Amino acid sequence: MKAVKWLAALVLGGIFLYAAWIGVALFRLPPVAELADRRMNLTIQVKDWQGKLHPFVVGPRNAWWTPEESIPTALKWAVIVAEDANFYRHEGIDVPAIRDAIRYDLEKKRFARGASTITQQAAKNLFLSREKTVTRKLEEIYLAKRMEQELTKGRILELYLNIVELGPMVYGIGHGARYYFNKPASTLTVRECSFLTAMLPGPQKVYNPYRHLDRVLKRSDMILGQLRQQGVLTEAEYRQALAEKPDIGGMQRKVDRSFTGKVKKFFKNLFGFFR
Repeated sequence: MKAVKWLAALVLGGIFLYAAWIGVALFRLPPVAELADRRMNLTIQVKDWQGKLHPFVVGPRNAWWTPEESIPTALKWAVIVAEDANFYRHEGIDVPAIRDAIRYDLEKKRFARGASTITQQAAKNLFLSREKTVTRKLEEIYLAKRMEQELTKGRILELYLNIVELGPMVYGIGHGARYYFNKPASTLTVRECSFLTAMLPGPQKVYNPYRHLDRVLKRSDMILGQLRQQGVLTEAEYRQALAEKPDIGGMQRKVDRSFTGKVKKFFKNLFGFFR
């Protein structure tokens, strides 16, 4: 009986210490109220595809920054229907989605589904690491709730779209629009909006257009279908967007240059080996 009591005391003590540690971690999180100022500039760290960190400016000082009024409506809705259908209804977290994700993760016995809202993703990208831990998830939820209290939905969406990863050191839809289509984000077509949105879950691997263009286009078609179902697009607009083939000439030139560069490097290293 004593052993049971000691075990219970240890468990309760562990829970208390962990709760206290979580409390301290949440208390030390940065303030979010300053994000409401659209003139604000914040420097964060982002990773390239080799895992190296680089400073990245969030705000008007960023040459690729795209303010809310210049973001196409089609792009905003494409991201919402694809990433967070309840964006305008929840207050930072989507409880039913989290419940489903927990059930799914328990079945898979791993962190397979996150159920993060756009607000949570913005909070993570702005302030947190990418590690998948319970503590980091709690910090993300806490920050998301605070952001919903301090910021408008439009501001949250603006921040999110200007810091999302869309390629190798390509962050934000302003840079993404230039990188893939050589145009400002404000002039993106509906198809181009759905194309960029389709990449969001994994621009480095799963939805990398250089390696899996067919996969990106298939998801882009699905997003267009969702926009039609939600009434964002008319039938004519949907058909027109579906028929449009994204101009990927610039992308192919990048692939060609990348391939040529790799070939040159290979032979340079090869000949250097035989010297």
